[in-house]
Amino acid sequence: MPDFSYKALSASGAATNGTLAAHSKSDAYRQLRAKGLQPVHLTESGTLPGTKKSSSPAAFDGPLPRLNTTQLLHFTEELAELLEAGLKLEGALKVIEQRQEKSGVQPIAAHLRQKVRDGFSFSAALEECGKTFDPLYCNLVAAGEASGALPQILKRQCAYLTLIGDLRRRVVSSLLYPAIVFASAIVLMFVFLTFLVPQLSVLLGKTGQKLPLITRLLISVSEFCGQWWWAIFALIGLCVLGARFFVRTPAGRDWWHRAVLDLPVVGPVLRAKFYAEMLQTLSTLVSNGVALLQGLQLMTNATMNVFLKNLLIQTSGLVGEGTSLAGALRRVGFFPPVMMDILAVGEQTGDIAASLERAAKRFDRDLTTRISHLTTLVQPAIILLVALFVGIVAYSMIAGILTSVSSLKAR
Repeated sequence: MPDFSYKALSASGAATNGTLAAHSKSDAYRQLRAKGLQPVHLTESGTLPGTKKSSSPAAFDGPLPRLNTTQLLHFTEELAELLEAGLKLEGALKVIEQRQEKSGVQPIAAHLRQKVRDGFSFSAALEECGKTFDPLYCNLVAAGEASGALPQILKRQCAYLTLIGDLRRRVVSSLLYPAIVFASAIVLMFVFLTFLVPQLSVLLGKTGQKLPLITRLLISVSEFCGQWWWAIFALIGLCVLGARFFVRTPAGRDWWHRAVLDLPVVGPVLRAKFYAEMLQTLSTLVSNGVALLQGLQLMTNATMNVFLKNLLIQTSGLVGEGTSLAGALRRVGFFPPVMMDILAVGEQTGDIAASLERAAKRFDRDLTTRISHLTTLVQPAIILLVALFVGIVAYSMIAGILTSVSSLKAR
C-alpha cells in the first residue's frame, strides 16, 4: 500500500504535514477529508515498511480499451440506475459485464468488478483503468463513496458529461463548416491555377496580342505554380513541420496556447468554452462534497491549455493561502468581471456551489451567443473570399478573351 505525504489545512486554517497509507490518491484525499483536513499538496512518497502492492489478477487479459464519451456516459448512467434499483456495486458491475452486445464496456466492467472483489474501493479501481476515467471522475466517485450517495453522484456525473459533451460538439460544429469551405477554396484555387489558366494562356498566346495587366499577372502566377509546384508543397511542408516543432517546445507551446485565445472571432468562443467548463466542473465537484481547493487542483490537471493551466495554478495558490475565489480570480486578472461578481455574491451568502452553477449557466449562454456570431460571420466571410477569388480569375480570363476578340475584329 503506497505511503502519501501531504500538506493540509485544518478547519481553523492551521497548516499540518504528515503521511498516510492509502490505496490511491483518491483514497488518500478521502481519508484527509474524513479527518476534517483540506488537502493542499499530496504526493506518493513510497511504500510503508512490510507492505507491498496488490498483485491480484485482472479479469481481462491485455490492455484495457479506452471508452469514448458516449460509452462512458452510457456506462455511468446504467451503473447509477442499477445501484438505485437496489443492487450492490459488484452485482451491478456483473450485470454490465454480462450484457449481450459486445463493446469496450464489458472488459472495463470485468476489471472493475475484480478489483472491487479484491478489496479496492471503487474510486481506486477506476484509477486502474488507464485514461478512461479522469481524476475529476475518480474524485467524484470517492466523494460519493464517502458520503454514501454514490448513485446520486453518478447521476450528476451523467448530467455533467452530457453538458460538457454538448459544449464541445457546439464548438466543433461551428468551426467544421468554415474549415471545409476554406479547404475547398484552396483546392479550387489550385485547380484554376494549374489546369484551367494554362490552357487559356496557350489559346490567348496564339493571337499575338498584348493582354491586359490582370490577365498577364494571372498567367504569370499560373506558370510559376505549374513550374514550381513541388517547391511550393515542400515549403508548406517545412513550414508545417517547423511550426509543429516550435509548438512542442515549452516557449512555443506557451506562445501558441496564449495566441489561440486572442484569435479574432475564434478566441472569444474558446475563452467562453473554458469559462463554462471550468465553472460547471467546479460546481459539480463542490456540490458533491469536494473541497474548493481540491476542485481547482483537479480542474488544473484536466486543463490542456498551458496558459490557462498556469492561471489555475496561480488561482489555486492564492486560494490555498486563504484568498477567496473571487479575490483570487481578480488578482490573476484574466477572468471577466461578471464572473467575479457572481462568485463574490455566492461567497458572501455561503453558497459557493449555487453561485458557480449560476455563473456556469451565464457563460453557457454567452458561449451559445458567440457560436451564433461565429457561424454568422465566418461562413459568409469565407464564401465571400472564395467568390472574390473566382471573380478575379473569371474577370481576368474574360478580359483577355475580349481583348483578343477585339483585335481579331479590327483585323
